[in-house]
Amino acid sequence: MTKHMSLIDGKWADFGNFQPDINPADTNDVVGEFSYGDAEAVNEAVATAKRAQPGWAAATPQARHDVLAFVGNKLGANAEEYGRILAREEGKTLPEAMGEVGRASQVFKFFSGEALRLGGELHPSVRPDIDIEVVREPLGVIGLITPWNFPIAIPAWKTAPALAFGNAVVLKPADLTPACAMIIAEALQEGGCPPGVFNLIYGRGSVVGEALVNHPDVAAISFTGSSAVGNRLAETCGRLRKKVQIEMGGKNPMVVMDDADLDTAVGACLNGAFFSTGQRCTASSRLIVQSGIHDAFVEKLSAQMTALTVGDPLDPATQIGPVVDEKQLLSNLDYVALAKTEVAEVIGGERLELATPGFYQAPALFLGTTNDMRINREEIFGPTASIIKVDDFEEAVAVANDTDYGLSSGICTSSLKYARDYRRRADAGMIMVNLPTAGVDYHVPFGGRKGSSFGPREQGSFAAEFYTSVKTSYVFSG
Repeated sequence: MTKHMSLIDGKWADFGNFQPDINPADTNDVVGEFSYGDAEAVNEAVATAKRAQPGWAAATPQARHDVLAFVGNKLGANAEEYGRILAREEGKTLPEAMGEVGRASQVFKFFSGEALRLGGELHPSVRPDIDIEVVREPLGVIGLITPWNFPIAIPAWKTAPALAFGNAVVLKPADLTPACAMIIAEALQEGGCPPGVFNLIYGRGSVVGEALVNHPDVAAISFTGSSAVGNRLAETCGRLRKKVQIEMGGKNPMVVMDDADLDTAVGACLNGAFFSTGQRCTASSRLIVQSGIHDAFVEKLSAQMTALTVGDPLDPATQIGPVVDEKQLLSNLDYVALAKTEVAEVIGGERLELATPGFYQAPALFLGTTNDMRINREEIFGPTASIIKVDDFEEAVAVANDTDYGLSSGICTSSLKYARDYRRRADAGMIMVNLPTAGVDYHVPFGGRKGSSFGPREQGSFAAEFYTSVKTSYVFSG
């Protein structure tokens, strides 16, 4: 059994307390064992990050570029090898896993360029003989807490900008997917990242995460995870006056109008709702369908959904892999049972027993639902979607916006008027027209509204808003 250590000050740290990383497609397969740290480990990592950060901030933009570009190139060159690791520990199909590694590669290469592009502004003063300079400076030590559903892409899109802008990092990855964070750590080491600039600690969120959030020398926290944890974290960071960036859940609507191309709409909803086993915060969980196209849409979507192949993510025939673990699977099955009690017709959704012991579930479609049902109010985070029938565009918009979340929102229509109006009125951070609600680019802002996000946006040039602080200098030359 391969044992893996945390990384502190450029050295692999053995804290004992090794925990297994289990393959959700075959629980007999252990990806590796990982040494879990504690609050004292966090103290050590933050102290070394604090010592290393000024030197990293003073390094040339070229030096930061070179490290990040190396990581991006290494991830891209090894996408299949790393994708297999990701598929084994998270359950994504191999094509999806390789695509995610490719996205992490793109993110690192993009921010290697941002390290060179970070500039400032010169402004004339309203007073004579005074010059004004506005620059962005790093914050210091950044704590990153990342989820299991995108175990290499999300650590990449938090780590890369933090380092590009001169910060030091302490990363706590999700318990369920530690191996992908190790890949990033090893690449940074090989690429010449100075000791202490990037630190990695495995451990429980209630131990390592709590210690990181409450540490007085951590200037900012970027978190992606559950709404319950995110809300508590926001309160703590507010009390401690830490800069905070939080990405949480979604209950994303996809509106299908009568004038939509049926194949386009079914394809977008099938992808958005069920691919990646529905374990995406941007998944289409509420399909809001106009009455005229409703029956044809349901017939075609349900047929294509039930034809999807659930299985081992490394099998080329598999289209949907397992749920990430037993706890998540049982939660999904509880919602399937709930749907039946809420007088919704259920197609699929049962637990599957396949050749290997794993957490397999058939995708589920809930028919005849209304927006006030719990299955349409609460994030399920599994391969499930509800159909909500509406009469017209106005009702569709009202139902789409009637949620505590606001991450991604979509519409399928051939009407430019509907598309334009929906883009303006949809109360979400990202709007998709004739595209799945899941699937975003890395060079533009990512984030939502209401209960989905809090703080500055992630990704693209907008990442500088979180990972830097603005300084304005006045110089009198008279």
